[in-house]
Amino acid sequence: MWDYPRPPRVEPFAGSITVELGGELVASTADALRVLETSHPPTYYLPREAFAAGALREASGSSWCEWKGEATYYDVTGGRAVAPKAAWAYLNPSPGFTAITGMVAVMAAQVDRCTVNGEVVVPQPGGFYGGWMTSWIEGPFKGVPGSAGW
Repeated sequence: MWDYPRPPRVEPFAGSITVELGGELVASTADALRVLETSHPPTYYLPREAFAAGALREASGSSWCEWKGEATYYDVTGGRAVAPKAAWAYLNPSPGFTAITGMVAVMAAQVDRCTVNGEVVVPQPGGFYGGWMTSWIEGPFKGVPGSAGW
């Protein structure tokens, strides 16, 4: 992932993605996009239709990405569990990122389990970034102690 671009790049992902919370499958797709950025594992964006009915609930607040623009947040619900602000989308992203308009990314650390092609992902360290680490992605990754200045 050190050869990933800066600024980031959006690309199609040919594989399966799942998200589980509260003992339920809350999202599943084979039609995702991923954003690749230097020093980050990929962040996967799923079509809103990949989420079960009621699995996404609008949440207050927003944040700003220097590349993608303003993010809107969602609580993820599954079973009896709620993961506050565990998902986000760019409803009007910056030029170069329009492909992810309205697609939803999930913070893997806040749900029970996320998979890529059946492999359980490890959340990107640090609790701020939304990258999903798999066995075929090599670090070090932004988010580890000492990486704030990368």
